[in-house]
Amino acid sequence: MSGRSASVRFILITLVIDALGFGLVVPIVPSLVVKLSALPVSAASIWVGALLTVFALMQFVCAPILGALSDRFGRRPVLLLSLGGICANYLLLAWAPSLAWLFLGRLIAGATAANAATATAYIADVTPPQKRAGQFGLIGAAFGVGFVVGPALGGLLGSYGLRLPFIAAAVLAGCNVLYGYFVLPESLPPALRRPIDWRRANPVGSLRMVTANRNLRRLAIAWGAAWFALGALQSTFVLANQQRFGWDTRQNGLALALAGLGSAVVQGLLVRRLVPALGERRAAMIGTTITGCAYLCIAFGPFGWVVLMGIVMQAMGAITNPAIQSMVSSSAAGNRQGETQGALASVQGLTAIASPMVASFVFSSFTGPAAPFQLAGAPFAVSALAYALAFWAVSGVRPPPVLAMAGTAATSEATGGTG
Repeated sequence: MSGRSASVRFILITLVIDALGFGLVVPIVPSLVVKLSALPVSAASIWVGALLTVFALMQFVCAPILGALSDRFGRRPVLLLSLGGICANYLLLAWAPSLAWLFLGRLIAGATAANAATATAYIADVTPPQKRAGQFGLIGAAFGVGFVVGPALGGLLGSYGLRLPFIAAAVLAGCNVLYGYFVLPESLPPALRRPIDWRRANPVGSLRMVTANRNLRRLAIAWGAAWFALGALQSTFVLANQQRFGWDTRQNGLALALAGLGSAVVQGLLVRRLVPALGERRAAMIGTTITGCAYLCIAFGPFGWVVLMGIVMQAMGAITNPAIQSMVSSSAAGNRQGETQGALASVQGLTAIASPMVASFVFSSFTGPAAPFQLAGAPFAVSALAYALAFWAVSGVRPPPVLAMAGTAATSEATGGTG
């Protein structure tokens, strides 16, 4: 058990460093796009959304392939490949002379963006099913810790030069590759590895797999809706706050750091206690309700402190994704965790393709000169609707027959009872 705990610590440290690098550049990309495109904020938001969409498209195409590769060759080499791609992406962003170079960097990053799916499969390899929700919460907490420091540091560095955060992120990503190469052990033993099934290791086959039964279909809808909502935060949060409150990169970076801190606290300390007590299904329903209300505060808040209150509420709703991930993981065999998590990442990528473009279009439509009325927070109202859909999807999940026969009340409750 001590070996398993050490493995979990290794991968969590890797994810903290990875998230720190990502958080460094979040407050900077919109400003860099404005600078390189020489467009007003309302028009440049379309290009910001396009960059996120390109990333998501490559993730959608490549995630099931990388998940299947991790089932065949192990988690460690796929994770190292992903980290190497992220390092190359930041180097391109650091010296990109035009928007075309920014898009090339996002293509590389999207193609190798297997971190979350591979990390989830890694955790599932070394964790008993009844403890996975808490461990998946630690994955979110690891990213949250990175986001506490990352956006604040990125905003600070960005005030001295828009390229500086990308250089810092590239250095961190390079250190991450070295750390993983020398320290991170393999979690999938050779006996559990299996040949690649190319009929399933592609976006179409991946989506067919997650829609094969009622529960997985509903969980995929909830997962996709949650990530669709997050796309608005990634693509328009900085621009919306610049527009309505006049926030600069430092203020936006601190606001995003608050989001990371809240997420880290909830997922690192509360998920492992709340999810077993409430049950996975009930925890996800409560989380979707809180997060939907949070997005309404961010959308219609007339003052900055209301938006910050929404960020705090959103952090409280961070119990949603670990609960959903645990329910999905419980449905997969040990030698198909990579494939299943790759399929979930493919759903995430599919929704993330549309989300930034929709959010950017809504933002442009409600902030431009032809807007019916000015509402910079309009994309977050759409996010609130997405969480209403997630609530509906999770509320209809029922325990699979295998889990219902497992014999413990905790397992039955974790899948939501009879719904």
